[in-house]
Amino acid sequence: MVQTVNMNKDGEVNLVERELPELEKGAVLLKTSFSEVCGTDVHLRKGQLAGVPYPIIPGHVSTGTIEKINGEVSDIDGNALAIGDPITFLDVHETCNDCWYCLVAKTSTRCPQRKVYGITYSAEDGLLGGWSQYIYLKPGVKIIKFSDAKYLKSFIGAGCGLPTAIHAIQRSSIKLGDTVAIQGSGPVGLMAAFCAKLSGAFQVIMLGAPAHRLDIAKEFGIDQIINIDEYNPTVRVEKVLELTSQKGADVTIEATGVPSAVKEGLTMTRDGGTYTIVGQYTNAGDVQLNPHLDINKKHVTIKGSWGSDLSHFYLAVKLVEQYADSYPFLNIISDEYSLNQIADALDDVENLRVMKAIINPNK
Repeated sequence: MVQTVNMNKDGEVNLVERELPELEKGAVLLKTSFSEVCGTDVHLRKGQLAGVPYPIIPGHVSTGTIEKINGEVSDIDGNALAIGDPITFLDVHETCNDCWYCLVAKTSTRCPQRKVYGITYSAEDGLLGGWSQYIYLKPGVKIIKFSDAKYLKSFIGAGCGLPTAIHAIQRSSIKLGDTVAIQGSGPVGLMAAFCAKLSGAFQVIMLGAPAHRLDIAKEFGIDQIINIDEYNPTVRVEKVLELTSQKGADVTIEATGVPSAVKEGLTMTRDGGTYTIVGQYTNAGDVQLNPHLDINKKHVTIKGSWGSDLSHFYLAVKLVEQYADSYPFLNIISDEYSLNQIADALDDVENLRVMKAIINPNK
């Protein structure tokens, strides 16, 4: 028997025991090492995402070691996989590669067939979420093997925030020497700031709170930190202008999930700059804008960035392997929880008591 977590439509979470499945040809059984708790899981608990087939086994970004394989299965690089290999996998599954969004628009994140482990699979469909001692990797799931098992935890420290941030950074077209303002100091904001530095930004300004999150940003070498608990929106914008010779940021990335941040972010972006919205993953409400002053007259480019695809996820793995010895990915993890501590983990994430909560299902 396997212990898993069920999340119900009313937000209740409880432990459930399930049978280990028989493996289809081409399937893999993963023994879970770590799975993250992210803001999306808090939204799921509140029922804020449409089309979720409750009850579900949450946990969409996970790492572990291969317990069983049925047949020959390779990772995305074409390497044959074996029992004991340390791996992760793309949570997005069953994009069809046959529709207009996949083949013409090249925007697979909008594929209508898209399924996501830990979000859009029901618990009745099987072990298809990371808050479980084992995860069933269906045939065709995109698997990436780590070069060393030591990255199993470091990668979860970066979590889904890293591939999400990579997508936003690529959408933002940062140029060498740019000043980039990051609204939000959670996992996505932190990883966006990290990637902005790697992309050639000379100055990265992070606006966020609480203080313990900003301390981690300092460990990642972020140039300027503005604690939003200490200043009102007008003063925050003034401080960004002071740091940019009164021009504003070349690129601003919103990673807050707070609608009012959008108008503030547009104001701190320079004329002719780029504003990328990645944090509004759920419908948190409306915001009032002046199309003339906030957009048209500023000649600003506004881009949305939704989720991530295999290219972003693959690059995230490679970045962690490249930089784990230089950047403190493990320090992003505030605490490690067992399956029977799930409610505490969700509460801590929702109330910003932690930067990153991770689940160790076999703890």
